[in-house]
Amino acid sequence: MKKTLVVGLAIVALAAAGCKKKEEAPKAPQTGAPAQQMPADATHGGDPHAGLKPVEIPAGAGHKGKVLNTMDAAGYTYIEVEENGQKLWVAVMQTKVKPGDMVEFPDSPPMVNFQSKTLKRTFDKIIFAPGLRVVKQ
Repeated sequence: MKKTLVVGLAIVALAAAGCKKKEEAPKAPQTGAPAQQMPADATHGGDPHAGLKPVEIPAGAGHKGKVLNTMDAAGYTYIEVEENGQKLWVAVMQTKVKPGDMVEFPDSPPMVNFQSKTLKRTFDKIIFAPGLRVVKQ
C-alpha cells in the first residue's frame, strides 16, 4: 500500500512540475519581416534576406540544366531552366546568371500556383532554392 501511495505521489509531482508555466525568452524588437527564405511577395514588406547569405552549392546538388530566361525582382532571381527536355522555374536570392549558363541547384518541394505580385504573374510550379551554382564549361 505504501509503495502505491509513493508511486502515485511521484506521478502527481511529476505531472505538476510539467504543468508549471515556463518563462519565455525575452523577445527582440522586430525591425521588418522575419529573416526567412521566402519570396518578398509573401513577407509583406521588409527585407526577406536580412542576415541571410547565399548558400554554396556543391557539384551534383540535384538539378542541372541550361538557363533559358532570367528575371530579377524583390531580391530574387527567377530562372527558367531546361532540364532533360523539361522546363522548370527556380528562384534564388538575387544572383548573376544569364541565358545559356549551365546551373545546378538542390531539389526542394515546389510551390504550386505561386503568385508574384512584383512580377505580376503566377508560376504554375516554382522551386525556391537556397542557392545556385553556375557550372563552368
